[in-house]
Amino acid sequence: MGPFARVMFKGFAAAVFAAPACSFGSPATTQATSLGTGDHFCSLFVGGLKRTYLVHIPGGYDSTKPTPVVLALHGAAMTGSMMVRFSGLNETSENNNFIVVYPNGTGFGPLQTWNAGGLPPKMARGKPDDVEFIGKVLDDLSNRTNVDAKRVYACGMSNGAMMCYRLAAELSDRIAAIAPVAGTVAIAESHPKRPVPVLHFHGNADPIVPFNRVTSKPSFMKLSCAEESIQTWVKLDSCDEKPTEDILSKAGDEMKVTRKTYGHGRDGSEVVLVTIEGGGHTWPGQKPPVEFIGKSAMNISADDLIWEFFRKHPMK
Repeated sequence: MGPFARVMFKGFAAAVFAAPACSFGSPATTQATSLGTGDHFCSLFVGGLKRTYLVHIPGGYDSTKPTPVVLALHGAAMTGSMMVRFSGLNETSENNNFIVVYPNGTGFGPLQTWNAGGLPPKMARGKPDDVEFIGKVLDDLSNRTNVDAKRVYACGMSNGAMMCYRLAAELSDRIAAIAPVAGTVAIAESHPKRPVPVLHFHGNADPIVPFNRVTSKPSFMKLSCAEESIQTWVKLDSCDEKPTEDILSKAGDEMKVTRKTYGHGRDGSEVVLVTIEGGGHTWPGQKPPVEFIGKSAMNISADDLIWEFFRKHPMK
């Protein structure tokens, strides 16, 4: 991420923080009390820190039936409650009857981040183990709701997307599939225990996490570009080297959206790259909070495509 991108990012964070956040009330008790339909704010201690997460349980939830779970990880300098509004996933949860969870990262006040990798050793020192935290969230949620352990998924925005890739690499025994949006692989190596299907969204005009590798300026973070991230997981999942390609947009749409699918991976896995031509640092189908982060493709819905992909890929 170059200097210009960092300035853009700070402005983006300020704009998102200024936007109204969703209120989930007071933290629930740390006891494993059952959660019913609606919104909940839960807390637990991990690594000596009090950590929190938000839960939306749809109106059609039946506590006698195992229910899918989607983790939705916010971007840097955001919070879980901001991610509720930014992604619009609560509506998709209601329409498709899955639980959606918005964990909070760590940081100063509402400016939260994830330890997703990519930082120099000095900056990474002392960072919390967010893989452990997500594992504890799933443990806690399983004690409060009827979770379908074969259908636990993760999606995320920007730094949250990078965290999705880390979860796929280090918590693949619990995460069935991932859907990163506008974020790439940040860790140096990935060693999943099982093949993890990947659906990656990225605008090729993203000013904050560039679609292509930037070599002209030094970066304080070591990030893969979109294509490098895809190829890493094509190899890990043993998918076809040559993808099939289709166009999701229609003739006359403002933004062209293409989908490359690397199929026939181990255990039915696949790796998919959805590219938005002219797209910025945005969540497709949702209007961006500010203009300078770029355009959002309103002719597709990331939420719908993500859930369609997750439904295809329960854990084997």
